[in-house]
Amino acid sequence: MPVSVFAAVVFAAFLHAAWNALIKSGRSKTGGALTLVLLQGIFGAVLVMTRPWPETHVWYWLVGSGLFHTSYMLFLALAYEKGDLSRVYPIARGAAPMVVTLVSVLALVDRIAPLEYLGIIVLGLGVAVMAQGAFRNDENRRLVPLALGSAMMTAGYSLVDGLGARAAGDAVLYTSWLFVLNAVFFLPISLFMGGRELLPQDGREWLRGTVAAAASYGAYVIAIWAMTQAPIALVAALRESSILFALLIGWLVFRDRMDLPKVLAAVMILSGMVLMRF
Repeated sequence: MPVSVFAAVVFAAFLHAAWNALIKSGRSKTGGALTLVLLQGIFGAVLVMTRPWPETHVWYWLVGSGLFHTSYMLFLALAYEKGDLSRVYPIARGAAPMVVTLVSVLALVDRIAPLEYLGIIVLGLGVAVMAQGAFRNDENRRLVPLALGSAMMTAGYSLVDGLGARAAGDAVLYTSWLFVLNAVFFLPISLFMGGRELLPQDGREWLRGTVAAAASYGAYVIAIWAMTQAPIALVAALRESSILFALLIGWLVFRDRMDLPKVLAAVMILSGMVLMRF
């Protein structure tokens, strides 16, 4: 993986952790997710006007990805209602690379070196160590299946978007239409679940949602671009460095509990990143 791609994906990981923290800090997690998705849809609608219309075969990838993303946001928001950022986030992000790697090996043509496989394994073990605290500590265990559901949707859209972006040949075009479709799918479902009170109630909620949407959009454009430059499984795994950023944000901002297993998991994740780089 080139140094420029590596650095870009790590920065995207920070942006991803930041927008998750903004959602977690809101009055309603599902409402925060709705605000983010709506604003992403507006950003995307503006940008698609500067790009040509996608070819027919690209729409299959876009619709499939929109459904994965909608499910991902629902699972994630509900998980944040049950648990801390530093607990939900590692579980939600951690299982996805294992699924992506397995499917990539079985169905795709990306070539991954043995040392890079080792990096993915070490990264996954670090995530597992970090996530097991939900069972060891006095926490709401309902967060686990919700976070795992989010992880499975992450694996799904990682594979679909990597191939879809390659088919489209334009990461901005693909991501812009994806966010438009995500808003179209997510709005009716979330309003059906929570009603109109999920909509932003004041300017502060709109501002939080705007910053979160900008960070999310930037993070995903970078990730989609990276998937056109490097193996999908490696990009998807490296994005999990966002777990380190989420851990720090949870500790410094939300005062989440920091214990030895979390520190150990962070070291393992860093080790996995180094192995993937070299």
